[in-house]
Amino acid sequence: MATIEQLPIQEAISLRALRASLRFGVKASSVVVLLAAWEIAARSGTLTPFQLPAFSVVVGRIWTDAVAGDLWINTALTLYRALAGFAIAAVVGVLIGTAMARIRLAHWFFDPLVSMGFPMPKIAFLPVIILWLGLYDTSKITMIVFDAIFPVIAATMIGIQGVERELLWSARNMGAGEREMLWQIVLPAALPQIMTGLQVSLPLSLIVAVVTEMLMGGYGLGGAMITASRFANSPGVFAGIVEIAVVGYVLVKAMALLRRRLLIWHQEAHDPSTA
Repeated sequence: MATIEQLPIQEAISLRALRASLRFGVKASSVVVLLAAWEIAARSGTLTPFQLPAFSVVVGRIWTDAVAGDLWINTALTLYRALAGFAIAAVVGVLIGTAMARIRLAHWFFDPLVSMGFPMPKIAFLPVIILWLGLYDTSKITMIVFDAIFPVIAATMIGIQGVERELLWSARNMGAGEREMLWQIVLPAALPQIMTGLQVSLPLSLIVAVVTEMLMGGYGLGGAMITASRFANSPGVFAGIVEIAVVGYVLVKAMALLRRRLLIWHQEAHDPSTA
């Protein structure tokens, strides 16, 4: 049987497209089944439309919000807060994690703070953040940074500490300085672990953004949901759930794509199980 490489170019492209479509169909089947079950359950009369509006009704509400422009404003604000907090957490987290892994004094100073802060529910600090910074974007972004930074710190520190000692010894024997060691050896070797921390931190940033919008009010996907809830607007609440799920899916897939691009040199890029 001929392989893809042995087929004419046009046939090879068609075969790859067919395989990609089949893979997408298999992956999307669970979502299709869930949405179909949702629609059937809502139409069956077992639950009232207030308890569970039909998926088609929720889609109609999303369309109405999109036409009115509310959907785009709320989505943009939530993404701005989530991505701004994530960016700050990523930069500061990598810096702190690198310092903890390479500087003994930094590890001595930050380790107790990270050990205490990582497992505790950071949302408990929200009243303090509100007292200090108010109810606007600064307080919401600060809360996101506070939650999202710990996975980045831990992943960076573990990744750098896990770099093979033989690799470091070889670089030193070839005359590499500390700066060259850090940028050309240590960080690239630790990048898979760092990316894992970032992949944990990104959806966490979105979750905290939505929660803070719910608790603080104002515009945003979380704020729109809590407003709909106060007015007993069930389709509006479920529309928010669908919108957040779609945004979260896009962010997760975008980060996975970025990981593949940045780690094109790594063995995981050639592992079929990671495709």
